Amino acid sequence: MIHIVFNEPDIKVLQQAIELDESLQGEVIQINDDYAVGPLNNIYVGEGIEERKQWWQQVLAGGDYESKVTDGEVDDYKIAAELVGNMRRNEEEIIWIWAAQNKHDVSGYYWLLKYMQEFQGRVFILYLNNLPFINEKGNIFYPNWISEIPAKEFLKAKKLAREITLSEFEVDPDEWTKLCSENKGVRLLEGGKKITQADYDFYDAELKKQVTGDWQKAAKIINHFLSKAKHTTGDAYLLWRLKVMIAMEMFDVQGKVANMKDFEIKTKA
Repeated sequence: MIHIVFNEPDIKVLQQAIELDESLQGEVIQINDDYAVGPLNNIYVGEGIEERKQWWQQVLAGGDYESKVTDGEVDDYKIAAELVGNMRRNEEEIIWIWAAQNKHDVSGYYWLLKYMQEFQGRVFILYLNNLPFINEKGNIFYPNWISEIPAKEFLKAKKLAREITLSEFEVDPDEWTKLCSENKGVRLLEGGKKITQADYDFYDAELKKQVTGDWQKAAKIINHFLSKAKHTTGDAYLLWRLKVMIAMEMFDVQGKVANMKDFEIKTKA
């Protein structure tokens, strides 16, 4: 059994669950890229792959996560190729894809599906779509992320595993192809697996609201945004959007515009 997750914190909690339940025994593999943002056009061929890589280099340049692109730390295509190879060599192998109700996981699921099509019947989805769990305090909650689920609750979660149907393998890749061709920069989850899209500046208006007349570090502004906004995204993307707005001279800035703790901004005097 191979478990696939889309966020680093998911790995630890799933490994803890495996320790509690031997029937879950298997390798945990993470799909690293955040397919809820950035270009998707021709994403499975060299030109599109390179375009996306260059976009991430632009987004992460001078920031906290710059090495993730420059060091080749993120290579989902290599991971996908290894998965396909494993599945072809071992016909008994199965894959469980873990996804929660968020645009990051669902976008990752859509991206991965192309590589899973030939293994229909051996690929399972565990989609935690508006399903209640019990947290550490004994209260019912609805997790937005796999990592929010206590390890012992995975014993319940595993019952949700179901085969990805032949119909899904036909319909979902078509939906993803349509999204890829729209050339938008931001994916949003409406519900279920329904993804809509917006332009790259989608988060700017809400992000600007966090900038005041007082000097604040970019990290503080981003944290305020993440705690207050209805729609959120990764801090690296938000840092990039702040830098874009700074380049447009929307704010006053002091310090080196690099990592999110390196500089401060405020509204124009």
